[in-house]
Formats: sequence, C-alpha cells, structure tokens
Amino acid sequence: MLDFVVAGLSANSVPYSEGLDLQRTIHRAVAAGERPDTVIFLEHESVYTAGKRTEPDERPTDGTPVIDVDRGGKITWHGPGQLVGYPILRLAEPIDVVGYVRRLEGILIDVLAEFGVTGHRVDGRSGVWVGAEGLEEKIAAIGIRVAEGVTMHGFALNCSNSLAPYSTIVACGIRDAGVTTMSHVLGHLVQPEQLIAPIQARFLAELAVAA
Repeated sequence: MLDFVVAGLSANSVPYSEGLDLQRTIHRAVAAGERPDTVIFLEHESVYTAGKRTEPDERPTDGTPVIDVDRGGKITWHGPGQLVGYPILRLAEPIDVVGYVRRLEGILIDVLAEFGVTGHRVDGRSGVWVGAEGLEEKIAAIGIRVAEGVTMHGFALNCSNSLAPYSTIVACGIRDAGVTTMSHVLGHLVQPEQLIAPIQARFLAELAVAA
C-alpha cells in the first residue's frame, strides 16, 4: 500500500520548516509501522537548502540565508513552480541507496517522456538531465536520507519556476552545467500540479513490480 499527501501548491506553498516537520512526523509513523509508505507532494516558499557535502564557495554570493539539512547532496533551491516530492518509503534489505536513487530518476524520466521531454542520466551525477552530451542541463534534482531503513527528502522537478535563484549559488556543486525547466524545454507553461497524477501512477507501477 502507498499513500499520497498533497501538502500545498501554488498560493499555498509550504515553508521549508513546515515541510520538514511533516516529513519527520510521517517518517516516524512509517518507521514505527503505524502508517503505510507515503509520498508527499508540495511546492515550497523560496528557500536555499544545503546538504551535508556543500562547500562554502557554493553558497549564495549575496548573503542570502541557507537552511542546512541532513540529506545527501549539496546546495539547491526550492520555490514556487517547482514540484517537490518527499517519498517516505521503507527500503528492502539489504538497503541499496544508489539503487533507490536510480529508481527515483527512472520514475521522473518516464513521466517527463509522457510530456514530450527526453530526460536522461549523466554518469557520476544524480538527478535527471536534458540536452546533448556536454550541453546538459539539470531538470530534476535528487537528495535523500535513509534512517531506520526508511527514506526522507527526495526530488525537486523544475516545472515553471524562475531560474534566477540559481545564479547566486553553485547548484548541486556543479559548475560546468546549467539548469532548466519543463516549461522552457517545451515552450509552454507546465504547472507542478499537472505532474502529480503521472508521478503517482509511476510510483504505483514501481510498487507493483517490486511486489
């Protein structure tokens, strides 16, 4: 069984601290066996978050505050127009963190294809990318944590968000590639809420395969 929670979109974008509290509450319940695996969908109010491997020179150049978090990866931005997904899932033993990240990438690649966007992986780099080799741009970032065998954090898919916030950081610690959005790639507006049902369907399909 898999549950889905839509915590807040668009004008109801969720402050990062509230989203983190919700994650932790659901994580405790899943880890304790008190609720089924759950995927949270939301948009955040504009915020920079830094994973454990973030270097000082990758942080904002203008002094903008950054929230340090306990996920893997480096610094990124969240904000309106970007769909964030927090899968709170119990992983099978033996736990394969890299395999789980590849599964998340695969789900997003399949969903992007439904919208006419060709996403792919880049060797040595997490997330989903578009564009030819040497000209890649990241369209979805992934950063996770596993505690008590249950996942936290997740993915951020750029739908219609501004790219301006990325100009003051070294997004994900990557200096030789850019970022983009579905709306930019397709040439028309794609809102985060349009991605929820297709992503839910892919998660349920993954669950069926794993069963």
